[in-house]
Amino acid sequence: MFCALMVLGTSTAFAGDSDALKAILKAKSYADAASLVKSTVAQLADNAEKAKAYNHLVNLAMEKFDKEGAIISQNMAAELAKKEKEAYDTLGYYDAAYNALANAIECDKYDNLPDAKGKVKPKFHDNNAQRIANARIQLVNAGQTAAGKGDEAGVLKYWGMFLDTEDAPLLAAIDKSSEASYLGQVAYYTALYANQAKQTDLALKYLDIAMKDPEQAKEAQSQKFAIGQANLKTKEDTVKFVMELKEFYAQNSDNEAAFGTLCNLYSAMGDKDSVMQLVNDRIAKDPNNHTAWALKGQNEMNNLDYDNAIASFKKACEIDGTNPVVLTYLGFCMNSKAAGIEGNIPAQKELYKESMTYLERARDIDPDRLKANWAYPLYQCYYINYSANDPRTKEMESLLKK
Repeated sequence: MFCALMVLGTSTAFAGDSDALKAILKAKSYADAASLVKSTVAQLADNAEKAKAYNHLVNLAMEKFDKEGAIISQNMAAELAKKEKEAYDTLGYYDAAYNALANAIECDKYDNLPDAKGKVKPKFHDNNAQRIANARIQLVNAGQTAAGKGDEAGVLKYWGMFLDTEDAPLLAAIDKSSEASYLGQVAYYTALYANQAKQTDLALKYLDIAMKDPEQAKEAQSQKFAIGQANLKTKEDTVKFVMELKEFYAQNSDNEAAFGTLCNLYSAMGDKDSVMQLVNDRIAKDPNNHTAWALKGQNEMNNLDYDNAIASFKKACEIDGTNPVVLTYLGFCMNSKAAGIEGNIPAQKELYKESMTYLERARDIDPDRLKANWAYPLYQCYYINYSANDPRTKEMESLLKK
């Protein structure tokens, strides 16, 4: 009886792989193995088997990655030697990098779970961390290639995986200091793609990463405020967002993005007094603040106070004369003031002529009218100063019909 028990114990302790795992490990192609893992992972005996299954996927993905990588290296040498280069599977190379990383992360999750005895004994962690580090870096190139093709989904897939694994436990011991020079930029542009795809939560997540980079922080913060403002659905949402923004601005009074967004929100709410209070406080603190003067002019323009609006926009242009929107608003205000002049045609024409200089500058900066619609006020200037039949007037007239 004792011997029988020993035999029984031995067979249990050294039980082999489950049939489901055996089938996965027999698969020679990544596609076949991935399909089996997806359909049979619930049938695997324990966490150790799941780790082993996902590690097999890493092996297969890395085989493809290494194969294409070897051709790339050979091609680099061939280019230097001015020899013929061999074609390689670019998409396959990038997808292999993605698949290797994704499955290594999944493998590591199960590899670090306790076994039947409650002990954690990772078998694949160190090896996978080392071999997928380079594959992960290639996702930056993969995302850039996708962006060049206008492939929004590809950008989010490759750059998203690169960013999502920045703090992965699997890669904790890997030196990622070299990524500091481009991580923030990748995060910022990935956020823009995510926002374009209406994946707001993802966009905000990547903007938070971008904000850690001093060179991207300002643009990322501005974009985050813009997304927050664009997604306001109710009055309660707006009030809550304004309160949060006010609190942030109180602690970060030099933040241009917070200042501009807060002014825009007050304007949308019809709270002109709060807008002017913010603007005047900003100008008192920083007399050469372009944004403050531009917003001051915009508020005055909306109140039909053209004289003060013209003065404010001119001040903004003195500080920075490259904003086509401000230049166009200035021209519009001058035209509006000129239209109100009665009995003094020379003075009227002179004001239109001065307006023309600003509007033509806006045209030169933004010829496709992507930011500012300078065409109609410039048409007015040409019509008054040059006549309806002048080629410049006709050109503007034609442009307005497009």
